[in-house]
Amino acid sequence: MPETTTQTHRVSEELELSWAGFTDRGRRRENNQDSFLAKYPLFIVADGMGGHAGGEIASQATVDRLADMVDSGAIDDAAILSALQLAVDDIHQHPDTTDEGTGTTLTGIYLDRYEDGWRWISLNIGDSRVYLEREGRLMQVTTDHSVVQELIASGKISPEEADAHPYSNVITRAVGANELVSPDYVSVDLCDGDRFVICSDGLTKELTDYGILHFLRENDDPADAVSAMVDAALENGGRDNVTLIVLDVRYLQAGAHDVAPVAAAEEQSSSTAADTAE
Repeated sequence: MPETTTQTHRVSEELELSWAGFTDRGRRRENNQDSFLAKYPLFIVADGMGGHAGGEIASQATVDRLADMVDSGAIDDAAILSALQLAVDDIHQHPDTTDEGTGTTLTGIYLDRYEDGWRWISLNIGDSRVYLEREGRLMQVTTDHSVVQELIASGKISPEEADAHPYSNVITRAVGANELVSPDYVSVDLCDGDRFVICSDGLTKELTDYGILHFLRENDDPADAVSAMVDAALENGGRDNVTLIVLDVRYLQAGAHDVAPVAAAEEQSSSTAADTAE
């Protein structure tokens, strides 16, 4: 069982966040090209790709630059794009990233303060994912940037056929693989009891949405949920690096969790997956 601990941050008198994260090499990979950052208010996973050590360099450079952004105290679209440009420069200038296909996915969420309160902003490039569990249902917040997702969207294949498709590992956007691309952003309202899962495809290759929901239901503590899902992914084959963060939202005062009756996820720049499990 992976060793991880739950961290807690008191955002305000009313709001508290708890989270845990872990990354594992898996059972078939020689090295771990995944990286993650769980540093309030930003929680992200990056899944690197590229020959030799390229993928590891790409994902770590992206995480490092975004960590610097958090330390600077400014998180918005412009700051994220600036950090990603610096990461792309780092990747291209590193002596071990000679493979033109070197790059990384990027996905996650950050807590944003706006005039009416708090909200989550998810960001995504590639096929790593953000899930939201709310009131016993699991929603995929992000939309994969992949060949098979485009085929699913066009009706040419079903979601069930995606894993076995010969292009199942081909993504259409990445950080560092070509010119800089902006993430897709989705706004998510804040609700008491919400749980987020941020993960690389090493998890979703081995666990279905129903499997993820099962382990969330069985494990109230984020560290326990992370450990259970990593163990299950390894037992199911562990074909890729496995990385995930589980983050819980808790309001500390009665009534503080009331929110306006809006959708759980509101698109800002592109369509979101409507897949749910219950």
